[in-house]
Amino acid sequence: MENEFQDGKEQVIQAWYMDDSEEDQRLPHHREPKEFIPLAKLSELGVVSWNLNADNWEKDENLKKIREARGYSYVDICDVCPEKLPNYEAKLKNFFEEHLHTDEEIRYCLEGSGYFDVRDQNEQWIRIAVKKGGMIVLPAGMYHRFTLDSDNYIKAMRLFVGEPIWTPYNRPHDHLPARKEYVDKIINRGGSQTVEAR
Repeated sequence: MENEFQDGKEQVIQAWYMDDSEEDQRLPHHREPKEFIPLAKLSELGVVSWNLNADNWEKDENLKKIREARGYSYVDICDVCPEKLPNYEAKLKNFFEEHLHTDEEIRYCLEGSGYFDVRDQNEQWIRIAVKKGGMIVLPAGMYHRFTLDSDNYIKAMRLFVGEPIWTPYNRPHDHLPARKEYVDKIINRGGSQTVEAR
C-alpha cells in the first residue's frame, strides 16, 4: 500500500533540512543554500505518504483502500485557523512542542497547508510541507511537532486505528515502548523499515 498513489506526490509534499533560526515558526526555515530532501529519505525514517484527491475525499476509492489496508476506522475533520480553533495561539504553541505518540499520527490535508517537523537519524530537523491532497503518517514513537505556515490555515482529516488517543508525550519520553520500538526498527537499523500500523 505504501507504494501506491504516489503520482504527483512531490506537488503536495516536500521536505528540507531546517535552519537553526528562532524566527516565526510559520516561516519555511530553509538552510542557505536550500537542502531539499528526497521523499525516499522520509520513508527511511518510517514516514509514509500519499497524494490523494482532496476534492473528492468523501467518495475517494484510494482513501478507502488505504483505510481498509491500514485499519483506520476512526475519522474526524478539524480546521486549524484563528477563526475556528478556540485558544488558537495556545494550541499552536502546544502542537509545536516536540513530542511523540504511542500510536501513529495520520493527517490528510483537505485544504490549506502546514508543516510537520521530524528528526533524522542524526537529530537534524527536517521540515515536511504538506499541502491539499497530501496524506502523511508519522510512526508511533517518532518525535515530531506541527505548525501552520504563514497562510494560517489547514483543514485536515485525522485518522486512527480504533478509538483515538490524542495524548502527546513531550520529549524526553525515551522509556516508552513505542519509542524503543521506533528506535530499534528505524534509528538503530539506519532506516528503510516500514513501521506497521497498529
